[in-house]
Amino acid sequence: MPAIELSKILAVALGGALGATGRMLCGAWVASFAGKTFPWGTLTVNVVGSFLIGILYVVLVERLRTPEIWPDFAIIGLLGGFTTFSAFSLDTVSMMTHGETLEAVSYVLASVLLCLVSTASGLWLARLI
Repeated sequence: MPAIELSKILAVALGGALGATGRMLCGAWVASFAGKTFPWGTLTVNVVGSFLIGILYVVLVERLRTPEIWPDFAIIGLLGGFTTFSAFSLDTVSMMTHGETLEAVSYVLASVLLCLVSTASGLWLARLI
């Protein structure tokens, strides 16, 4: 495995801490008005994170060609900590084990389709501007 600079590790760690905190706050905020019977908070952060990754990739990598530490911080760290695919998987399996198969399938389809559309929209919007 190649050596990784300490500054890159710290950038990803800081971004991850901020992203995870944002995920918790956003998830709690969404659950406060949408309820907890469906994982709306997880779906929300995954869709928002997918949109933002499209924008940040265009801005940081394609347009500004920033030093690698900034995409590492923002894309790997911040958005990696913010989005919750592992929580998505757990929510889906939990719904299935509780006999909520239709809800689980709806959640998977909504998550995948909305996140793909959000990423494409973020790329398109950032390239348009």
